[in-house]
Amino acid sequence: MKPIKFLLILFISAISALATGQPSLPGQRSVADSLKDEGDIPGALAAYRKAYLANPKDQRNIYNYACALSVGKQNDSCFKYLYLAIKMDTTINSLIDPDLLTVREDKQWNKYEKYVISLINSKFKNPYNDIEYASALWRLRAMDQAFFMEIGIAARKTGSKSSVVEALWRAKFILQKYSQKDLEELLSKKGWPRLKDVGKEAAMGAYLVIQHSNSELQNKYLPEVKKACEADELSWERYALMYDRSLFNDNKPQKYGTHTRYNENTGKEELYPLEDETKVDMWRKELGLEPLADYLARFNIKYQPVLK
Repeated sequence: MKPIKFLLILFISAISALATGQPSLPGQRSVADSLKDEGDIPGALAAYRKAYLANPKDQRNIYNYACALSVGKQNDSCFKYLYLAIKMDTTINSLIDPDLLTVREDKQWNKYEKYVISLINSKFKNPYNDIEYASALWRLRAMDQAFFMEIGIAARKTGSKSSVVEALWRAKFILQKYSQKDLEELLSKKGWPRLKDVGKEAAMGAYLVIQHSNSELQNKYLPEVKKACEADELSWERYALMYDRSLFNDNKPQKYGTHTRYNENTGKEELYPLEDETKVDMWRKELGLEPLADYLARFNIKYQPVLK
């Protein structure tokens, strides 16, 4: 796969608010978070520890501390702070967080996951009809989102075209193929996940794995994604993103204008070619999407619609 496709996948993942386990709000980044974002795990751990001692009731710091401990392979300590965090704020975040892949392989994980599920069942009155399916999709979502941050760190430090970054992307795509295979087996047995059975976080996991696959799988499951949108279980923007991604993967112009690419000459992101500039806003309106110019303005890309 070409380097430009690597950049596109990273870009789309970064801008997708639903593609992350715990998106950060403006002004929330702490010193420890910043150190972790740059790959300085020892420094981050020290900063999280200092913040914890100063305020042992800061749930967000405790949770992020646990994540950094997982990345640093300090499993026992990670679980200690995960339990503290989940008691303070019962959410599904830890079960879909890519930072916790290390402790997922620890023998303590099953006990922890069952504990989280029990808290969620108590708090939200048993929201999942198929907990086994949900658990499998939580894992796949965590795997799908894994290592994007690390690739970004490597790109900033060694350049986006360095051999290090290229090797990390190759490893990432190998990992994704395993996830795609596992998901296809699940879908063949269970069908496309419904919110009433697995919840929105797990259902989004299935979507993300297919979104980050190839045009063959994307075209195969687009009808299921469309049904989910019609049932108000996915946004129509998700359908447009997958539709355009399948075209992009086949080197064809996109229909809805959801994808950009990096221009090496200008050093900026630009709109990937459109199928028909005179109809793009009409097609977007049919899905209930905002005009293309407004959508691209979110990413500081100026677009002047052509006259119909």
